[in-house]
Amino acid sequence: MNILRRKTRSIQLGHVTVGGDAPITVQSMANTDTRDINRTLRQIRRLERAGCEIVRVGVPDMDAARALGKIKSGMNVPLVADIHFDHKLALEALKQGVDGLRLNPGNIGAASKVREVTRVALERNVPIRIGVNSGSVEKKLLEKYGGTTPEAMAESALTHIAILEKEKFELIKISLKASDVRRTIDAYRLLSNKVNYPLHLGVTEAGTLIHGCVKSAIGIGVLLADGIGDTIRVSLTAPPEREVEAGFAILRSLGLRRHGVDLISCPTCSRTEIDLLELATKVEKAVSGIKTPLKVAVMGCVVNGPGEAKEADVGIAGGKGRGILFRKGKIVGTYGEEDLLKALLSEIHNMV
Repeated sequence: MNILRRKTRSIQLGHVTVGGDAPITVQSMANTDTRDINRTLRQIRRLERAGCEIVRVGVPDMDAARALGKIKSGMNVPLVADIHFDHKLALEALKQGVDGLRLNPGNIGAASKVREVTRVALERNVPIRIGVNSGSVEKKLLEKYGGTTPEAMAESALTHIAILEKEKFELIKISLKASDVRRTIDAYRLLSNKVNYPLHLGVTEAGTLIHGCVKSAIGIGVLLADGIGDTIRVSLTAPPEREVEAGFAILRSLGLRRHGVDLISCPTCSRTEIDLLELATKVEKAVSGIKTPLKVAVMGCVVNGPGEAKEADVGIAGGKGRGILFRKGKIVGTYGEEDLLKALLSEIHNMV
């Protein structure tokens, strides 16, 4: 069954459309020192190779802001500047040609400063993402709601939205992130019923690779299944390329994007007579850079392998010291265990 996505306004981040009928995009954030232009660009290029569609960088000071122009000129995806407190950093980032800003208008000072930023952003058609985190909710709202509740987070976002709307600025995207999965889900559900701006989904500070992927898959996945969300980031204490892999895996699992290889592999059982773990690991590594949509199966036995993976484009099913190569559920060859990987990768190469 297809997911009916909530209809949102459409905004433009460089050449990438966000919201409306556009595909849900996968973002990540560089964790390098933005002032180190070469190192930052090397990481951004790795992110691009992984399929990342929007990259955000931190801008802690003016030196970092002034580096954005050279960073922007060396990359192929939209660049978003993450700004806190100092509106002059936002103005410099806009001068350097960034495609988007991430800031909360309520924490950059007087209305005149907000007006200055929105005026320049509007002239350059640069959207602003309002980013509410559970740790950044205003004290008065914490007192009103008795803590960092979904209601407090949603009202915080609405407060920041009102500041921008007062300046006639509507190139807005919003995020409402908490490290608590249920709180994140409830906050987004509340806000999605109140505004039609595009929403950026994520569970903040989700944790290390496995723990963070689980929390993000649940939090982001539930909202996507509700039809909520226009961009996503899987926040991990891990290399940012893994965030991109996880993001596309979530979208693929819900049928929302076809991007890269969807690897199917069985958990093994007593019928498994080949080293399936090593084989599946090698396949996963070998296909990690492929962006062509492809479903690949690595199965442990010939009893259920082809049948369980019949929807796969290509795959292997192991036997005793050997296995079969199949395509679209039909056997195309039998190989010794030592040749299975080579045969599968050759078939994949021919298909992409």
